[in-house]
Amino acid sequence: MTGVRCLLMRGGTSKGAFFLASDLPADAAERDDLLLRIMGSPDPTQIDGLGGAQPVTSKVAVLSPSAEPDCDVDYLFLQVGIDSATVADNQTCGNLLAAVGQFAVERGLVAAGPERTSVRIHMVNTGGRAESTFATPGGCVDYAGATAVAGVPGTAAPVALAFAGTEGSVCGSLLPTGRRVDEIDGLAVTCVDNGMPVVVVRAADLGRTGYETRAELAADAELAERVGSLRRHAGKRMGLGDVTGTAVPKVTLVSAPRHGGAIATRTFNVFDPVRPHPSIGVFGAVSVVTAALLDGAVGHELLVRPPSGRPFAVEHASGALEVEVDLDQHSDPPAVRRAAVIRTARPLFDGTTYPRP
Repeated sequence: MTGVRCLLMRGGTSKGAFFLASDLPADAAERDDLLLRIMGSPDPTQIDGLGGAQPVTSKVAVLSPSAEPDCDVDYLFLQVGIDSATVADNQTCGNLLAAVGQFAVERGLVAAGPERTSVRIHMVNTGGRAESTFATPGGCVDYAGATAVAGVPGTAAPVALAFAGTEGSVCGSLLPTGRRVDEIDGLAVTCVDNGMPVVVVRAADLGRTGYETRAELAADAELAERVGSLRRHAGKRMGLGDVTGTAVPKVTLVSAPRHGGAIATRTFNVFDPVRPHPSIGVFGAVSVVTAALLDGAVGHELLVRPPSGRPFAVEHASGALEVEVDLDQHSDPPAVRRAAVIRTARPLFDGTTYPRP
């Protein structure tokens, strides 16, 4: 029986199988077939593979030494379908990104520093750059620590992720439609892409509070139908074409914060069928805050700015995610100077995985 070397890691509020590109087939079709068999797809339970039957646990990261002169590693993110035989590369994942640097050290792609290590990452899916910084006492990755992430039990060592500019937008621009507000399906929306294409819409405009639980959102068939229609029409306007069966753009409902944060969100993460996100993705949160900072954009009037020097706390169904966004509104079009977030990561097992025959 032939197996494949794999390191299963939690990154932020996601969990994924990490591979070296050299351990997988070079041909994309052969690689995707192998990954489907490793993850146990298509099957709603993924009982015969590593997948956890949720979008946030059916993920793969593929790393290799970077071909870019200003980066250390190339990071390719792949979203593996659960009950469909699909492997999508049309987005990146900021949560798994939190584990990329540690994986690079564990596999010897990057040498660990005596106390801290910074890994420069080329995000292959979007072309963006990120820098991951974490503790490496004695040359080994330190996974212990007191940093908590909403939606993850316990604490772990912090991972600082920093992003420069908006060159990593999937759509190629911060405002893919060229406008701060569009009307789609009779709704005012802001289409934004600061690392993740997101359609921002007021929860109240959909007749919802924006404070519903994930279970309540999952049971709301009428809302699912409207969200599905909204994203299909928005996807075309954002230059993404027919987005049926894809995971982007995300749709995020926004409302006024009620737990001391900057803005409240409820995000739909996977579509066809529409499924609510248990929290919010890193780049999804960065994009929502970016939109809310824009004068006249949807959600701008709801944003509560934190004290100077403090991050924006994006409230979601599992707690809050703190992000930093430095936006230049005076440029035309507006430009993001820098974004940052703190996440945690931890290895779950390292060994050999055996794909379904």
